[in-house]
Amino acid sequence: MQVGAPREQTPGERRVALTPDVVALLIGRGMAVALEACAGEGAGHPDAAYRDVGATILADRRRLYASSDVLVHVQRPALADVAALRSGSVVIGFLQPLVALDLVARLRDGRITSFSMDAIPRIARAQDMDALSSMSTVSGYRAVILAAAALPRFFPLLMTAAGVVTPARVFVLGAGVAGLQAIGTARRLGAVVEAFDTRPAVKEQVASLGARFVEAPLEEHDAGTAGGYAQQLSADAERRERELIGRHVAEADVVITTALVPGKRAPILVTAEAVAQMRPGSVIVDLAAEAGGNCALTAPGATRVAHGVTIIGVTNLPSEMPAQASQLYARNLANLLTFLAPKGELQLDFGDAITAGACVTHGGEVMHAAVRVLLGGVAATTLAAERSDP
Repeated sequence: MQVGAPREQTPGERRVALTPDVVALLIGRGMAVALEACAGEGAGHPDAAYRDVGATILADRRRLYASSDVLVHVQRPALADVAALRSGSVVIGFLQPLVALDLVARLRDGRITSFSMDAIPRIARAQDMDALSSMSTVSGYRAVILAAAALPRFFPLLMTAAGVVTPARVFVLGAGVAGLQAIGTARRLGAVVEAFDTRPAVKEQVASLGARFVEAPLEEHDAGTAGGYAQQLSADAERRERELIGRHVAEADVVITTALVPGKRAPILVTAEAVAQMRPGSVIVDLAAEAGGNCALTAPGATRVAHGVTIIGVTNLPSEMPAQASQLYARNLANLLTFLAPKGELQLDFGDAITAGACVTHGGEVMHAAVRVLLGGVAATTLAAERSDP
């Protein structure tokens, strides 16, 4: 089986899907590996490092696509690249199928089998393939480092000859993987940390990291799903949640938001009014910026100042730590490839929860149930429009 890793095309993306150590691992398991020239340079891996472990380096991107049985990406491929794939080949990456419906349709029509790393089911057997959690770990850590750099005061308690410097107060919204990493990092830097989550089950995890858990007096108390991903609250629950959050935001020096709902706009948890109540010099790092942001004043992909508060809306924090982010992602990817091809060749069992859960398209069909519904809706809407068009 030929595995190919192209150079990422998304602007600002420095990660690479395969690192030299993982390439050596895959070759040891009977797979052949090729990479596009300079694919790993952004993560600190020159072409020579891949050649040294037995990989082939190809300068022609289309040749890489045409010759590979499996194409592995970090970000989803461009539609133009999909056209270079041969029928029956496999694409793996963060495809975001709930929002990239045009890509899913193209993969389906090209009879390409695709697996999305952001659809790996969060079950015990799939933990070592869970790239979403790996990248959230990077984001949670990096968010605190950015906040500490932007905050015009110390994080820790300091006892000095000139007096006592009180610690910074950090408020983390969401205690998933990113939130817990942010809590732990902020605590290691000496901050006093509070955390909010709609799921009472995470209270113990928050407390174990030395943070105070902010209780949510909501009727719809648990917003988790069986698959381990968040789900959307009702409008009334969101309103009451924002009121509670607003009181704690006003007291914080740093707010880090992490609330995401797959395939939907991120919920607004920090209102413009709440930002106005914060002290000048305070910082918000919005990890949901790519999905619109949890803060009403977030500018996705940019940093802005409003009411004296710095609001950081970086949309790809893992790419700011490309070496380790690539290392973690490549290992997750290798574990998935080993699961799908235990003897070096693909053996797809759609009766298995991992295969069925992560697969988006196969054999000219959309396998992901939620995406199939969305595509059906798009098709029906388009057809209705065409019929009504004079």
